[in-house]
Amino acid sequence: MPENVDHELDPVAPDAAVLSADEADEEDEGDWAEAPTVRRWWSVTAFVLSLLGLGEAAYLTYEHFTQGLPSCPATGIIDCAKVTTSPESYVFHVPVALLGLLFFAGMVVVNFPPLWRLRYAWLAWLRLGMVVTGLGMVIYLVSAEVFRIKAICLWCTGVHVITVAMFVLIVATFPTVLAAARARAWAEAAVDDEVES
Repeated sequence: MPENVDHELDPVAPDAAVLSADEADEEDEGDWAEAPTVRRWWSVTAFVLSLLGLGEAAYLTYEHFTQGLPSCPATGIIDCAKVTTSPESYVFHVPVALLGLLFFAGMVVVNFPPLWRLRYAWLAWLRLGMVVTGLGMVIYLVSAEVFRIKAICLWCTGVHVITVAMFVLIVATFPTVLAAARARAWAEAAVDDEVES
């Protein structure tokens, strides 16, 4: 009889069950937390590149709308004025400089370092889609400079180099970012299944 009373009053049995559930939850979170992640310096680099591109694009946009000419030597093949005043400096009647400004403003947002740690697949795909679009624009603009305008703009080249660097960085990290997003989605789905059951 005393043994039964002791067992009924013993708080260890129910607590053990609770602890087991908590430990299982921690283990699930551990699996999610241990999913592959991109090193912090990659996201910081992407953000810094976005800011640099935004600065250059803002300067080119300012010069365009104030009818100014970018400070750049005009020595034959290097001629910023020739490039920025050419018909190719517009796409569908929209200044290329303004498109660049909008592009880099968007890249600053999606490359904000804390957003890299959110682990959402849609965000990884958005980032990739944006930088692929940017690279396509770079290819078009460089080919226009070389084959039609026959002049190179140093400011534009700076923007192109930044875009290509961001493309390489985002494409290189995309598989890891996507794997982390899938790990999060699986962990959340497992928790939802446990709650429903």
